[in-house]
Amino acid sequence: MTNDTNDKVPMPSSGDHPPVNMPRTQSSQMKDAVALLTADHDKVKQLFREYERLQNIGDVSLKADLAMQICMELEIHTMIEEEIFYPAVRAETGDVKMVQEAIQEHAEAKELIAHIQGMSGDDPDLDSTIAMLRKAIEHHVTEEEQEMFPQARKSDADLTALCEQLTDRKEQLEHDMGARPLRSGTREAVGERSAIGKADS
Repeated sequence: MTNDTNDKVPMPSSGDHPPVNMPRTQSSQMKDAVALLTADHDKVKQLFREYERLQNIGDVSLKADLAMQICMELEIHTMIEEEIFYPAVRAETGDVKMVQEAIQEHAEAKELIAHIQGMSGDDPDLDSTIAMLRKAIEHHVTEEEQEMFPQARKSDADLTALCEQLTDRKEQLEHDMGARPLRSGTREAVGERSAIGKADS
């Protein structure tokens, strides 16, 4: 884990490597899988905060759109974790119980997500159901970031390779689900872009 040799490596030039087709979402090209998943967590936390703001000002239309975006972000995140990250963590740490508990928490969140996806923007239960989902996700995120992620870093898992796999699968799912960061071209999207942009910066 020494960095001595890295310090002596000359900076690469364009002639050293052929052009590579980098994913469009270069901001999601984190150093490793843990960084990528943590960034996902941070994004969803901000979306929940933005939902709360819209709830307070009574913007039913954008609130409904944001609820759907939260659900889609979480669907994609849970899928890439269960398909790629969790199996690697289980294999490298041997902590089967920790992974099983995380999957169970995902299952509970998925029930709430499915419920929310069947609701209209003016459903009187939407706010309370989003609040339940937020509480469940925040608990899950805390456990992952305090327990699972540190164990993954201590293990022999190749987190850089896992990051590439997670990124590829995430982009595939975003494409398959027709995922868009915003509904572009609408007045509401401008406000959402500014709110989310501030969080990401």
